[in-house]
Amino acid sequence: MTGLPLAGVTVVSCEQAVAAPFATRQLADLGARVIKVERPGSGDFARGYDETVLGMSSHFVWLNRSKESIALDLKQPPALEVMHRLIDRADVFVQNLAPGAAERLGLGADALRARDPRLITCSITGYGTSGPYRHAKAYDLLIQSETGLVSVTGSDDAPAKSGIPAADIGAGMYGFAGILSALYDRERTGEGTKLDISLFDSLIEWMGYPLYYTRYGGEAPNRTGTSHAAIAPYGTYACADGQQYVLSIQNEREWKAFCDVVLDMPELAEDSRFDTGSRRVSNRVELDTLINQQLSRITGATFAERLNSARIANARQREVADVIDHPQLTARDRWREIGTPAGPIQATLPAITVEGREPRMGPVPSLGQHTHDLLEELGYNAVGIRALERDGAF
Repeated sequence: MTGLPLAGVTVVSCEQAVAAPFATRQLADLGARVIKVERPGSGDFARGYDETVLGMSSHFVWLNRSKESIALDLKQPPALEVMHRLIDRADVFVQNLAPGAAERLGLGADALRARDPRLITCSITGYGTSGPYRHAKAYDLLIQSETGLVSVTGSDDAPAKSGIPAADIGAGMYGFAGILSALYDRERTGEGTKLDISLFDSLIEWMGYPLYYTRYGGEAPNRTGTSHAAIAPYGTYACADGQQYVLSIQNEREWKAFCDVVLDMPELAEDSRFDTGSRRVSNRVELDTLINQQLSRITGATFAERLNSARIANARQREVADVIDHPQLTARDRWREIGTPAGPIQATLPAITVEGREPRMGPVPSLGQHTHDLLEELGYNAVGIRALERDGAF
């Protein structure tokens, strides 16, 4: 798209599920041309995760706007020839196929970069390209479990996975960042780059605080729901009318203001059970009992007013349905209409805002929607396209 930072950049992606499509959608948002290569017949298996968005998958419409879809059976030699023609015109090649599959198809990073040293390749795997787990299946929940995220999420009674695909999203964002850095590096050196991103490494990075806490503290942080292992009061509190607010007391100024302004209990600030951060953590149950007793007498609106007056960070604990009409989204006009094969839907704007330039919000493609157009662009005439179809290329 003209005027956006990545206009003129072409990305070819053999992608499926979440991680790679999330990375390439960020590139498309910023103006890159993203050509999505899918299996004939079924396509990216994320297309079939559910049917909640006008009969389409909620995952798929989230991850695949502004892309072109070409259907190719890469097990067929004619389709591989088409694939190489696509990559020969590309700046970036992304894949998150099963371990070793790209290499078996002749689409491994080393082979492609030998053919075109300016090409940037990005391989997204579950556990990386070496080590005993390199061939293991790597669904998001499995990675959350292996990296310990599940063990530190949830309540004291039971662990829980993240409610969003954290490992996939993490790997997708590191893939996106790596590709941006490689494009910048190529401008200076003229050389492409081989990038390897794994879901495991991505989530290990996000687990930094628990890992350091455990390695040097001797034990893992407790699972505390919306509370915090090292801060109190911290977490979700309910008021008399059922409204729930999340708050965090980060320092002694806030603690004194909380006692005086919010709880109307100034004497609590000097209570020997709660007069330091560590004592508040040690006596969390008693502290929360006192707080809940006070909140049972006031409404959510009053609680929020007092928290804001005391300059204490807070937030409404919202259900997902409440977020759709969040006043911050509405006031900043963060929803846009995009096209899909089933009709228009509403989609949120990308998180990166480029001043003075509207982000790209193109339609979600149907499976193979652009196959014929792309083949013609690659130089195939009608006879050649019919031959490819007859040979099972798509």
